Amino acid sequence: MNGRLFIISAPSGAGKTTLLQKVMEQTTGLAFSISHTTREPRPKEKDGVDYHFVSRKEFLSLQEKGVFLESAEVHNNFYGTSGEVVLKQLAEGIDVILDIDVQGAEILRKDSSLDAAFIFIAPPSLAELERRLRQRQTEDEATCKLRVENARKELKEAAKYHYLLVNDDLEEAVVMLRAIILAERAGQHRGFSGQSVAIEGINGKDEK
Repeated sequence: MNGRLFIISAPSGAGKTTLLQKVMEQTTGLAFSISHTTREPRPKEKDGVDYHFVSRKEFLSLQEKGVFLESAEVHNNFYGTSGEVVLKQLAEGIDVILDIDVQGAEILRKDSSLDAAFIFIAPPSLAELERRLRQRQTEDEATCKLRVENARKELKEAAKYHYLLVNDDLEEAVVMLRAIILAERAGQHRGFSGQSVAIEGINGKDEK
């Protein structure tokens, strides 16, 4: 029996990492796909746990060998998902979460062999996203501005996803994401989350 594939995207600063950690802790039979990246590790991140941290040369070599199910350049760094690992887990009946950007999601959306649920995690507003980015103090001013600008573009892709989840309250978001996963496991009909009405504000129309 094949496992379920959950493709999750979010702008940097939407709180996706913490949200996924809590969902993983509370949900059995769920594996997290560890991506390769060329970016520098953040404080407390561990190689082989959060990401496989590699050099640009190593990444491009793996890319050339066809190792990645998808790969993309985001915020001037490369990210890629190992196809062999993910497909093996799915074949063993394990449900897999892919934490990938909108570019990678678009690549996989075109792969007719993958029956995946696409979930977009959004911040309550761009102002809140920028506040979170500055609060974590892991990027300089130029990088922070780049991430906010990229977030504007990424939010426009949300309508392509099966579900939109606005991460305003963490505990509520955990409950909602687990509900989506359990519904998918039960084979229930996919649809856009009720929080989709918030996308107008997120896209910046409420920003002064």
